[in-house]
Amino acid sequence: MAVSGSTDFELDVTEYIEEAFERCGLEVRTGYDLKTAKRSLNLLLAEWANRGLNAWTIKQRSQALTANDGLYDLSTDIIDVLSVICRRDGTDFSLQRLSREDYLTIPNKTTTGRPNQFFLDRLTTPVLKLWPVPENATDLIVYDALTRIDDADTATNTLAVPFRFYPCLAAGLAYYIAIKRAPNRIEVLRVLYEAEFERAMSEDRDRSSFNVAPAQTYSRS
Repeated sequence: MAVSGSTDFELDVTEYIEEAFERCGLEVRTGYDLKTAKRSLNLLLAEWANRGLNAWTIKQRSQALTANDGLYDLSTDIIDVLSVICRRDGTDFSLQRLSREDYLTIPNKTTTGRPNQFFLDRLTTPVLKLWPVPENATDLIVYDALTRIDDADTATNTLAVPFRFYPCLAAGLAYYIAIKRAPNRIEVLRVLYEAEFERAMSEDRDRSSFNVAPAQTYSRS
């Protein structure tokens, strides 16, 4: 027997919904079934944003600076900013992240210079606040942003999710639908969803080296 040679298996929104309904012991029968399941699917994607780092949604973006302007509205699809650098004459300088309190207590927020600190005000439209305030318009801010997953707008949409997350997405949608339609299967589907999510997130982790050294103190007796 010959293998298919194909690696393009992908489910669209309708197929995810059908799979989830079948796991609940149900069938998709009406337009409302599709509507309520699609709503649950979009809520599930929003929940993933609250569960941690979805590595495939990290996008590197840049922001042109304006002299004497330290506040920049970012795209509304940004959930968080992970790291920021200031690029000057081909050299990258990292910026330290400030908490809301740290930024609030900066005595003079109009000080100009090369930005070396930032605070992300996570509003509906996120605002990147730089300090010192940029002294020129030639520096460039480059940042890694955690962004939203594209919505499931129509039944024929596919989803911007890596194939290793397909089982997790189907399990999560089945659990969400069970809450509304199959209460007797809620617990078993919840357990399956959590297990699938844990496996997918473990596979999606950053594999860079990480070393921990114990702190050592010495005292002279």
